[in-house]
Amino acid sequence: MKRILPGILAMAAIVVASNILVQFLIADGLLTWGAFTYPFAFLVTDVINRVYGVQSARKVIFAGFATGILCSLIGTQIMLQGDGYTYAAVALRVAVGSATAFLVAQLVDVFIFNKLRDGVWWKAPFASSFIGSALDTTIFFTLAFSQSIVFFGETADMEISWAWDSVPFLLVGPAVPLWVSLAVADWGVKLALALIALVPFRLIVRRMTAPLV
Repeated sequence: MKRILPGILAMAAIVVASNILVQFLIADGLLTWGAFTYPFAFLVTDVINRVYGVQSARKVIFAGFATGILCSLIGTQIMLQGDGYTYAAVALRVAVGSATAFLVAQLVDVFIFNKLRDGVWWKAPFASSFIGSALDTTIFFTLAFSQSIVFFGETADMEISWAWDSVPFLLVGPAVPLWVSLAVADWGVKLALALIALVPFRLIVRRMTAPLV
């Protein structure tokens, strides 16, 4: 456990930072600053997977999952006032969507990385992050905001009904529910960072696997 402690701490820091930075909107509300920190969770997972193997990577993932649950629990207890009613800072649907997306996407990332680990060095981290990011975005935004998901109940739906507003796609296209534009913008950032993260992945892995002299 000691050898993967830096990975656990890095994952926890990314999850906490992302939960805080998601409150700050940019790009006319299409993105939050959290969109730029969260994708690095895949970098942490891939580095640990490459250096220490699948089981260690899964331990880091479960540590991040537990951290995310704790952040969500704290958020659901913070009550805000607006539009004539009181609501939680973290809506139930958002909390469930976030936790589910993180766990599924990260575990799939580990599976794909392991299948490709013996190929060209960049294929495993890029393919696993690419597919994991797509899953993360799809699961999160569907569970958290899609009108097709009805089992959370009317109260939970009311907390996220703003995401159903019809707006131009990515602010310029045909009218779609707001959450669709948010999902596409979010995945675009994840894809860009999956490419960028190949550089630190290569450098960190080299540093961690270099022989001691």
